[in-house]
Amino acid sequence: MSAEIFEKVKQIIAEIESATPQTKEEVEAFRIQYLGTKNQIKPLMGEMRNIPNEEKKAYGQLVNQAKSVAEAKFNALKERAESAADEATAGDIDLTAPAVVEELGSRHPISVTQNKIIDIFGRIGFKVAEDREIEDDWHNFSAMNTPEDHPARDMQDTFYLKDSTSMLLRTHTSSVQARTMKYQKPPIRIIAPGRVYRNETISARAHCQFHQVEGLYVDENVSFADMKQTLLYFAQEMYGPQTKIRLRPSYFPFTEPSAEMDVSCFICDTKGCNVCKYTGWVEIMGCGMVDPKVLENCDIDSEKYTGFAFGMGIERQAMMLYKITDIRLLFENDVRFLKQFTSAI
Repeated sequence: MSAEIFEKVKQIIAEIESATPQTKEEVEAFRIQYLGTKNQIKPLMGEMRNIPNEEKKAYGQLVNQAKSVAEAKFNALKERAESAADEATAGDIDLTAPAVVEELGSRHPISVTQNKIIDIFGRIGFKVAEDREIEDDWHNFSAMNTPEDHPARDMQDTFYLKDSTSMLLRTHTSSVQARTMKYQKPPIRIIAPGRVYRNETISARAHCQFHQVEGLYVDENVSFADMKQTLLYFAQEMYGPQTKIRLRPSYFPFTEPSAEMDVSCFICDTKGCNVCKYTGWVEIMGCGMVDPKVLENCDIDSEKYTGFAFGMGIERQAMMLYKITDIRLLFENDVRFLKQFTSAI
């Protein structure tokens, strides 16, 4: 009885080795017959109960051999069929046909504007400094001369983390300045670009998230004149050599004196238009001399060192450069809008 079962397995192995399916359908039929769910090899294992104990090992090895031969044969047949198919289609390729052109992407207008600002300040020695967007209250407010009871906190509606009164989404990149001054001694010359968050109603001119670039220069004998010349250089590199600037008195808790900086309207050449509200001037940033209290908060000797700081919204610069009238377009990822910047660097 066992000899007949052994012979049956050997016969199936011989059939597998001699099989010569040619077409894709024949190869699939071979797979189903010997490797499918109801293949011919599977019932052979059920015959193990009819095999004497001393022959069970040899029988099991023979059945496994049948399965291995079937798998190897199928893989060889499949590879041969795929190669034949590739050769058949290779002759159909038209080498003179034009290639399929992949569409090129483009940089986002915010990225283009931010890179331009970084490049301009980089030429005069300002290094990029970046840090966390989830910030603690001290670095975001207190270090910047804005203690808990300071009315200036009402100028910014803050997103605090759930169940926390000390951790928040930073409202400005001034926190990067605080961290830099705390752990780096003067001279300090940095710009801090990044995303910031404020709890504001979203409209054509305001958003709850936007980007800022803030700058800081701290060293011995830094003056207001140094700040004015630095910002004039930026304005002329950004908007053209004919650009003029003006500084208007303002208030910020971390600078004293403080100013708002306007540039002569580069759209209408100061003649008056919708962009400048027919004044000939466009406000682009706030600036001022670093308050001595801020320096002291960050362990910098205010008797020895002085400095200036400035900050601007990148979206505002992008909107002016590209004549964009709605800030929401910069966050909606509308391909029809973004395709207009394909040629932007």
